[in-house]
Amino acid sequence: MAKTDTALEVRTPQSLTFMTMTAMVVGSMVGAGVFSLPRRFAQETGVIGALIAWVVAGAGMLMLAFVFQMLAVRRPDLDAGVYAYAKAGFGEYLGFFSAFGYWASACVGNVTYWVLIMSTIGAIAPALGEGDTLLSIALSTVGIWVFFYLVQRGIKDAAVINRIVTVAKLVPIVVFVFLALFALDPQVFADNLTGTGDYGSLFDQVRGTMLVTVFVFLGVEGASVYSRHAQRREDVGRATVLGFLSVFAVFASVTIVSYGVLPYAEIAQLRQPSMGGVLEAAYGTWGNVFVSIGLIVSVLGAYLAWTLMAAEVLYVAAQDRDMPRFLGTTRRGDVPYASLLLTTILIQVVLVVTYFSADAFNFALDLTSALSLIPFLLAALYAAKITRGRSLVVPALATAYTLFLLFAAGPKFLLVSFIVYAPATVLFVMARREQGRRLFSPREAVILAVSVAGALAGIVALAAGWISI
Repeated sequence: MAKTDTALEVRTPQSLTFMTMTAMVVGSMVGAGVFSLPRRFAQETGVIGALIAWVVAGAGMLMLAFVFQMLAVRRPDLDAGVYAYAKAGFGEYLGFFSAFGYWASACVGNVTYWVLIMSTIGAIAPALGEGDTLLSIALSTVGIWVFFYLVQRGIKDAAVINRIVTVAKLVPIVVFVFLALFALDPQVFADNLTGTGDYGSLFDQVRGTMLVTVFVFLGVEGASVYSRHAQRREDVGRATVLGFLSVFAVFASVTIVSYGVLPYAEIAQLRQPSMGGVLEAAYGTWGNVFVSIGLIVSVLGAYLAWTLMAAEVLYVAAQDRDMPRFLGTTRRGDVPYASLLLTTILIQVVLVVTYFSADAFNFALDLTSALSLIPFLLAALYAAKITRGRSLVVPALATAYTLFLLFAAGPKFLLVSFIVYAPATVLFVMARREQGRRLFSPREAVILAVSVAGALAGIVALAAGWISI
């Protein structure tokens, strides 16, 4: 999953060099998601569909990266994070929703870490299943609150940990690509070009892969979010593009080379992390162990970094008076305790929900992606709103791509997203009351009605069995 260093480590103005920001982008995007790519793609498409999907996703996410670069340069005064663009362009309530969605996306994404860790260990401890059994939920719960205890005691500087973790996860990924290339069987690869008609139309195949590509590319905004800390403003765009292209090459390679090792139907049945299963098929048990160790080290470190990141989102929003005052308080070691506690509670709640899902990992992955789409769409729309002339092409393409992602997500995850978004209005009301302000303007009341209606529709659809998790 897309994960980044926390804002807690970059408070010093003008402290980030070009290479540091490039590393931030790479570290943001290379996470647990890449270890799941072979199976997820094989469930949806063959080689040709995968290549088209990566071209579409790569071009679309690059447009979004350019949008964040553009906004960082044109609105350097907006330093509060991605959600600040939604607030500046479309008002406080949508800005609040953007902040909440970005935060909730980070929390749900953290759940995928525990599911993947338990699934990895489950290969040798069957009682853990694929991270979806009662025992795995219980052990993950212990892990969640142990991390909360450590962080609230002041372990907040993720810089060193993140650098170690980035190496730990890049090494097995790069080694995997080279080993899979050596083991590639041309006949198997050719048979996997289009599959045997098990997939739908090529359009449906590409559509089916879109949410996982969003998931693995989350964090492309890493350099732009902290643009005010750059030694040189122009480094933001260069770091974003260089980091993005590097990660894009790695992700696409992991997916494509896997099709040369096993038939797509077998890849689609591998347990997660499927990278380990592919390497095991080619080289034996040690290949799976190698990938599994790299995964566990990387996701534990990344979990720490993104727990802090999620808490920081709430903390900064509270400092800007977009969240209730209590979320902007800190304890010893400058740790935003209330924000950290609320972050941990949401992670816990979503973890419990995954127990009732038919596929815990994919459910958490897709919901993470769906929740992030509203903040991304509002940022792209804001860029289009303040841009004129030929420069409008980039935000227009980014907007079109994000709308396509919403279409690709389908009604299921949009409705589930509404169920998450609507109750968050309680925090908005608390903030307004603290400031002695009117709770909702007429325009905000319409937005509230839409969100509540969407949430109710989602609850009814789940209860009636029209959609399932």
